[in-house]
Amino acid sequence: MSFISYLINGISLGSVYAIIALGYTMVYGIAKMLNFAHGDVIMIGAYVALMGMVKAGLSPILAVLIAVVVCTVLGVTVERVAYRPLRNAASPLAVLITAIGVSYLLQNLALLIFGANAQSFPTAISWKGISLADGALNISGETIVTIAVCIVIMICLTLFVKKTKQGQAMRAVSEDRGAAQLMGINVNATIALTFAIGSALAAIAGVLLCSAYPSLTPYTGAMPGIKAFVAAVFGGIGSIPGALIGGILLGIIEIMGKAYISSQMADAIVFAVLIIVLLVKPAGLLGKNIQEKV
Repeated sequence: MSFISYLINGISLGSVYAIIALGYTMVYGIAKMLNFAHGDVIMIGAYVALMGMVKAGLSPILAVLIAVVVCTVLGVTVERVAYRPLRNAASPLAVLITAIGVSYLLQNLALLIFGANAQSFPTAISWKGISLADGALNISGETIVTIAVCIVIMICLTLFVKKTKQGQAMRAVSEDRGAAQLMGINVNATIALTFAIGSALAAIAGVLLCSAYPSLTPYTGAMPGIKAFVAAVFGGIGSIPGALIGGILLGIIEIMGKAYISSQMADAIVFAVLIIVLLVKPAGLLGKNIQEKV
């Protein structure tokens, strides 16, 4: 039963990584840039939810909704102020360096407002979970809700991208930004919508992550953000199903590494597996190699 328990916990953690990875994979797939401040949006969302539940006494659902709204506004603002003016910069490094700068800005703002001490995060999920095999296997409510939320988000996002007009615009911009603009698609609005969706999902992921691991600091989003980026690359950056597969596999590898090899080496194992996968399949598991004509 221990193996099954570790596997379920790995899928739960991987579901959080998958939700975060969606922000990376959508922004890269459409805007062709890496938003390394995405991990810190997770932290901001968790702090907003924490303040809503603890200071304002709001219900967990309402606190999460407020966190989603705040992070959505934050994501759109960051895109408009920091990234859009550099979208056509001569060097693509300009946007990358700006993203790192925004990340440190958000971390230091959180340090000034909330302090450096870790704060206990109250669980947003009151359900105790279920017990199977006469109590030999206990699955927490956080685990079940996290996996279920991930599945629902993936289904809704896939339908949105394939069935709606805005989703079709996203696919068109991803395929050829110049041609999409000539066809009358508002590229700026489409990219802003992508940031809004990714940031909203980051808020949800932050609450789920802190519900499972109830400690919150201004640096909480840093390592999960990096691992979610690894998950996006692992699955094939730019692919929504790839983000799901990459996130879940990464979570399973991390939990199994902690359980059977070494808790100190778990992160190293995750990155070693990524290196091996990219050596064998550079585009990721579901990524496609794109040939450029010169």
